Amino acid sequence: MTPAALIRLQAPACGQPAHPSPATWQHGRVTAATHSSLFPQVPDSADAVLEGLDPEQREVATALHGPVCVLAGAGTGKTRAITHRIAYGVRAGILQPSSVLAVTFTNRAAGEMRGRLRQLGAVGVQARTFHSAALRQLQYFWPKAIGGSMPRLVDRKVQLVADAAAACRIRLDRGELRDVTSEIEWSKVTQTVPGDYAPAAAKAGRETPRDPAEIAQIYSVYEDLKRERGVIDFEDVLLLTVAVLQDRPDVAEQVRAQYQHFVVDEYQDVSPLQQRLLELWLGDRENLCVVGDASQTIYSFTGATPDYLLDFRTRHPGATVVKLVRDYRSTPQVVHLANGLLAQARGRAADHRLELVSQRAPGPEPVFTEYTDEPAEAEGAAHRIRELIDSGVPASEIAVLFRTNSQSESYEQALADAGVPYQLRGAERFFDRPEVRKAIAALRAAARFGGNDHLLDDAVDLPSQVRAVLSGEGWTPEPPAGSGAVRERWESLAALVNLAQDFAAVRHQAGLPDLVVELDERAGAQHAPTVQGVTLASLHAAKGLEWDVVFLVGVAEGMMPITYAKTDEQIEEERRLLYVGVTRARERLHLSWALSRSPGGRPSRRPSRFLDGLRPGSTGTGARGAAGGTGGVERGFPAARTGPAGTESPRRRLRTPARCRVCGRTLTDAGEMKLMRCEDCPSDMDEGLYERLREWRAEQARRSGQPAFCVFTDKTLMAIAESSPEDEYELARIPGVGRRKLGRYGADVLAICAGREPAGEQERD
Repeated sequence: MTPAALIRLQAPACGQPAHPSPATWQHGRVTAATHSSLFPQVPDSADAVLEGLDPEQREVATALHGPVCVLAGAGTGKTRAITHRIAYGVRAGILQPSSVLAVTFTNRAAGEMRGRLRQLGAVGVQARTFHSAALRQLQYFWPKAIGGSMPRLVDRKVQLVADAAAACRIRLDRGELRDVTSEIEWSKVTQTVPGDYAPAAAKAGRETPRDPAEIAQIYSVYEDLKRERGVIDFEDVLLLTVAVLQDRPDVAEQVRAQYQHFVVDEYQDVSPLQQRLLELWLGDRENLCVVGDASQTIYSFTGATPDYLLDFRTRHPGATVVKLVRDYRSTPQVVHLANGLLAQARGRAADHRLELVSQRAPGPEPVFTEYTDEPAEAEGAAHRIRELIDSGVPASEIAVLFRTNSQSESYEQALADAGVPYQLRGAERFFDRPEVRKAIAALRAAARFGGNDHLLDDAVDLPSQVRAVLSGEGWTPEPPAGSGAVRERWESLAALVNLAQDFAAVRHQAGLPDLVVELDERAGAQHAPTVQGVTLASLHAAKGLEWDVVFLVGVAEGMMPITYAKTDEQIEEERRLLYVGVTRARERLHLSWALSRSPGGRPSRRPSRFLDGLRPGSTGTGARGAAGGTGGVERGFPAARTGPAGTESPRRRLRTPARCRVCGRTLTDAGEMKLMRCEDCPSDMDEGLYERLREWRAEQARRSGQPAFCVFTDKTLMAIAESSPEDEYELARIPGVGRRKLGRYGADVLAICAGREPAGEQERD
């Protein structure tokens, strides 16, 4: 089949690199924010950790005490910023690794964070999912807080829900069983008990798979069955941890003594239950850094809400807010389309949208293609993918993204017919696959006893050794024909072979034992190697990933937005889901839709309303200017804490990194930290201002009958004379000017810096 409109791809010129990578962010096209070499060298100092960060990322990295809120658009290097923040604090000696807890939402994201921290030399930092961190705490404190053995974590919740439905004499088909299970999960993360489910679901506008009263009944019996069988589920881990921390202050204090600093990634996805757990971890402290983007909120059906991100400044008036809008991932053409999608959005999340600014060289325009039917659309995508691979684009750098998993089958068949390798995203984790576990065991055995293995007799280097070992496990130089389980096993083994080649290219003297250590570390971090195949994934499963080429398929009304999206909030979430899909593309983006489902069908479908004004020939609001603002930093004044009877209690000065304002080096000497510069760096001090401050200080010391240094030290006066602060905030940032001295002397010092007489002098006149 041929598409109704065929638009040819613009291939890169011969010899043009796929990823231009100038050395510094100032050139506007740095890719280091989202790409790093496979095995980078560990930075040799704290300052080296900051190299290559853009100004906003550097603000994040050096803001080591909370509250800090990072609003990070797609592709702006948020993971880079927060991992460098942690690593810089650890390497500068300001953060103890064991006192930091970084939490996110998937094992993959947590594994990536641990891997990056290890590469930056920040070993010992805990990076976990909410559930993993809670489970560890619950297991440790259960004997002390509750007693006895902790209940078993249920393996298959769906089976337990099926048993509960059967006990209620309610028949559920497979789809209803899955959906009722999701409703129970939603209820628990929103802290809704069975008796409150029906009104809560109605208030939230949820499309319930069965009568709400029936679901509430199944939910209630489900909880009873768990108690009878002595098991708990995934959500109970959070609920029970919250209960223990609320009911046992001694346990809560022990946890808070362990963890002093918290970092939360993807904060737009927290549920009320996760937010409550975070609050209990924090106690009355504010050493919290959150990172998120309300425009990427796509999991509200699970209980996630961006409200905690959007209300962060309200809950923490003293928060520093950093906006990251430099997009290092996508070309200006892709970014323009992404901004255009959000420019048409409505609602609270849209009011806080970020307008991205691409830092990459221009690329081809997005391709919009209309097909007669769905099979033609799948065949057309497979044909173009085949052309891309033949032109040199790696299959692993291409993705086909769709709204529902049911759309996958036709693309699997079309790619197989075109001889294109593929992998399904969301399947079993790489290091959990039986063939991968067996292959690593074989490599470990060869590393120990390789001298007795005749397979290695002719292997002269690490890659050839790995190929020799894995040939005994089913790897062959050429992939097997067709698709299915045999092909998937081969792809897994081929990924290990490719990893060995990359590893040897960086570590020339490495042997099998070194590779086995690397594989063990990657398995622990769930840092899987790249599988050489086109990725097929739902838009939800694609969150957090990126490819050179992305095919967004089925972008038609009824699928995008999905048919059951009825309310304004649901429609806007569908728009955000498409935005997530668009921003997965680095260079080339293809969007397509079919006019009918099957060949010969009535062509009644139309392109998604989200493309109105954006695709050629359509009308609509288009890519009008986004109102979300630009990148930058907003600082808040620390809110005063109150003690008994409303009196202000002293606020402990937070230890923050001091950096030379001339050369940028991290300062450790107390005198240099006062001046905020190295002793041997040139001074720009206003000598006249310094003398006026000295005279004023002498008069203050005479009046109070105390030594002059008790007012301000010489170094503090020099720092004031060098920076000449214009307001209380700038003055308060100078080391040696605390809250008490700011209140007592601040007005006089600022008057002198402004060239006026201090108030005390005016009163005497």
